[in-house]
Amino acid sequence: MVMDMTTGSPIRRILRFFIPVMLGNLLQQFYSMADSAIVSRTLGIQAFAGVSATGALNFLILGFALGVCSGFSIPVAQEFGAGRYDGMRRCFANGLYAAGLIALTIGAATAILSPSILRLVGTPEDIFPYSLTYIRIIFAGIPATMLYNFLSGVMRAVGDGRTPLYMLILSTILNIVLDLLFLVVFHMGIAGAAVATVFSQLVSGLLCALVIYRRFDVLRIRPGEWKRDFAVWRRLLGIGLPMGLQFSITAIGSTIIQSAVNSLGSQAVAAVGAGSKMQFVFTCPLEAVGVTMATYCGQNLGARRIDRVRSGMRQITLIMTIYSFAAFLLQMLLGRYIVLLFVDKSQTWVLDGAVHYLNVVVATSFMLAYVLIFRNAIQGLGYSRVAMIAGLMELIGRAFVAFVLVRLFGFDGACFSNPTAWLCADLFLIPAYLVVVRRLSVKYPAQE
Repeated sequence: MVMDMTTGSPIRRILRFFIPVMLGNLLQQFYSMADSAIVSRTLGIQAFAGVSATGALNFLILGFALGVCSGFSIPVAQEFGAGRYDGMRRCFANGLYAAGLIALTIGAATAILSPSILRLVGTPEDIFPYSLTYIRIIFAGIPATMLYNFLSGVMRAVGDGRTPLYMLILSTILNIVLDLLFLVVFHMGIAGAAVATVFSQLVSGLLCALVIYRRFDVLRIRPGEWKRDFAVWRRLLGIGLPMGLQFSITAIGSTIIQSAVNSLGSQAVAAVGAGSKMQFVFTCPLEAVGVTMATYCGQNLGARRIDRVRSGMRQITLIMTIYSFAAFLLQMLLGRYIVLLFVDKSQTWVLDGAVHYLNVVVATSFMLAYVLIFRNAIQGLGYSRVAMIAGLMELIGRAFVAFVLVRLFGFDGACFSNPTAWLCADLFLIPAYLVVVRRLSVKYPAQE
């Protein structure tokens, strides 16, 4: 299950790790689509819009938590690549302490402040009760979400992308079954969908802990390694907090856009929500390659193989560029039909708006590919603070769309929020990556 990514063909190692992660991301999106379809068909378009209106806020809070988890796994990958397994386990143990503290603090605060936050982003009154019920339960369940994501990130850090996939498959099946049970049989309403999500995350997190204990001897923490080490905490937080803040900065931009879309009415909210569900299906392989490159670069930095970093980055960038254009062609053929899963054909404006949003986003998804590849590579190489600047660039792009394009062009302007943000980030990230790799190549010359 453990895979050393510092030896062998770079692209073969990358793809071997990438495929299970991509399948897991696809599974998550199909679950999310099924969840949304169940909510829409069972509770109506207002309930669906209520859940959709929480998307940016969900990303803002959970994005920070999950960014921290991703950051905590990078020192684990670096220590594993360097062969320092005792140091790797100390990073793991202290990461558990830090992640638990952050999860409990954020979960309690956001669950209490949910009404005020939803008012702040201008959630439409006709869907406000749905949004509040859903997001409050999701926020209260942040500890369960962080448990799964931290433990799966640690397993990926040592090269195992398959076990998190298996846990995700089980979680997804459980989630869909509980959705049907809570919404259709017990009539729990929007609360049932949220409870199903949190409970399935908790089960998958506990199963990850059990699998690590029983099957990952290299990760099984020895008694002396449980000791809290504040030098390790500084290292973890030095990478994890900038990654969490980078996610949050990006999410603040998304929240600004969500506020602008909210001002256009619940039909616009539903159209963007339906389009976003499909967007993530086409772009989740790009998200997976980002996770892959953080692990790949982290392990190879630990092994001081910057030459392998260069080679792997060139090859995966070419492959993802080709994929992005192929995804656009596929979306043009099938996108409208899949949007019909969430939107009834009688709701013409919402259907046409969702398809238009999707066309714009998928056509420019190659820019997102570059954001995820180069940002995660920089983070894996230990420069999280540099990568965080890309989040600021995305924020600038989304603010421009919200305050200028949406006011001038309405819904059409909102469709360009993501492409504008991605372009702004790429203009910084690509040169930054070249500078980082050049510095590391001087520090760690290519091995003979």
